[in-house]
Amino acid sequence: MNFAPVILSGGDGVRLWPLSRELHPKQLLSIAAKKTLLQETACRLDGLALEGIAIDPPVIVCGSESRFMVKVQMDEVGRHDCTIILEPAGRNTAPALTLAALEITAAHGDAVMGVFPADHVIREPHRLHQTIQRAIPLALKGMIVAFGVEPARAEPAFGYIKKGAALKEHGANEIDLFIEKPGLERTREWPGSGCCWNSGIYICKASVWLEAIRRLRPDIHECAVKAHGEGMRDALFFHAGELFRECPSESIDRSVMEKLGGGSAAVLPLDAGWADAGSWPALWNLLEKDENQNAAWGDVFAKDTRNSLLLSETRLLAALGLEDVIVVETADAVLVAKKDRADQVRNVVKWLKEKKRKEHISHQRVFRPWGYYQVIDAGERYQVKRIMVKPGQSLSLQKHMRRAEHWVVVKGTAKVTCGDDVFNLAENQSTFIPIGAMHRLENRGAELLEMIEVQSGAYLGEDDIIRFDDKYKRP
Repeated sequence: MNFAPVILSGGDGVRLWPLSRELHPKQLLSIAAKKTLLQETACRLDGLALEGIAIDPPVIVCGSESRFMVKVQMDEVGRHDCTIILEPAGRNTAPALTLAALEITAAHGDAVMGVFPADHVIREPHRLHQTIQRAIPLALKGMIVAFGVEPARAEPAFGYIKKGAALKEHGANEIDLFIEKPGLERTREWPGSGCCWNSGIYICKASVWLEAIRRLRPDIHECAVKAHGEGMRDALFFHAGELFRECPSESIDRSVMEKLGGGSAAVLPLDAGWADAGSWPALWNLLEKDENQNAAWGDVFAKDTRNSLLLSETRLLAALGLEDVIVVETADAVLVAKKDRADQVRNVVKWLKEKKRKEHISHQRVFRPWGYYQVIDAGERYQVKRIMVKPGQSLSLQKHMRRAEHWVVVKGTAKVTCGDDVFNLAENQSTFIPIGAMHRLENRGAELLEMIEVQSGAYLGEDDIIRFDDKYKRP
């Protein structure tokens, strides 16, 4: 029997807008630690030992748009052999887990899955390991084991688990009642009542999950099976089939956990410093605070300000005489909200979508597998970008049919291909890429390559690109 960690890394992180965007969601951000939330999720299993059970590389389920950032981040922490399953569209956690279970079953016949959301913080991983070890015997008996956290407050955004009869094994209880996001009034009396928060972490056999979803939500099961069956595999990813778009969107909790009968699900207490990092108030709870209970990040000045989250990404943020507020500054958007209204940031994102704006989709700094670019200025028929290429990385061999480009090296050395010419550019040197010329930019050096690119032409959209060769296998 194998243990297969499944990391659910989908979602667009709406509750952390404007820092989180569709193309760079919260799980790919490093806010509360040096590593990103996704990297922390993968690395917290380091040192886990299960007697008689082999531990596999993680299986990660994420959106297709995030695939290269996920791959790069996993490579950075040494998870080169992880399996990355790509959803053509987000359909919540139940369909995502079903895809993972089908992939694991295809590889092993069956295995015990550990299901880990990528947007949580766990301060004491060794305690998580102990709880996993206690859950394995229950999972091998055919139970789905949820990890419950002692509630610190009434929290309507979390799922709640009411404990049932005690089980002999390892301090577990049957699940008497499972309620996903029950609302504020129902949660006020639950701290200290024996109910616990649902951490979102589950342990069960892949076959047990597949049977549960087949029985309780056959529409999700059927659609996921078809999407996995028509999926395509390349050197880096497994691409689920387009039929996945038709899958009903529902969570693990609503599709299965709320409906399971007694004896088929258990809850184990998790005391490992668990915290959700999915909202601004949650992030304020996680971050280190000053003597006035302000959590500040970036270039921030605060006076006569208390109990606030102040986050600056690109410029000075000065806060005077504020209390219980959230202020988040990015290059193209600023959020100012009372802390108790932070959940309404969803309304901002909804409005942006209705107005067909772009501030919910991507930052001005756009990450690519080779590094990133940032739009500095733009106008009619021109655009200026700052381009950063990581050591050893290269852009695709490509051409543009509607724009020319002027490149100036600011730092490092660039290897440039332009038509039949291949040459190096050092700091303060420049070159011109004509419309229609086949070209490539490479960083063969040991330091970051920084360039300024000036684009000019009738059309400057990112879709004006024809790739001829690409190390990241992009189309």
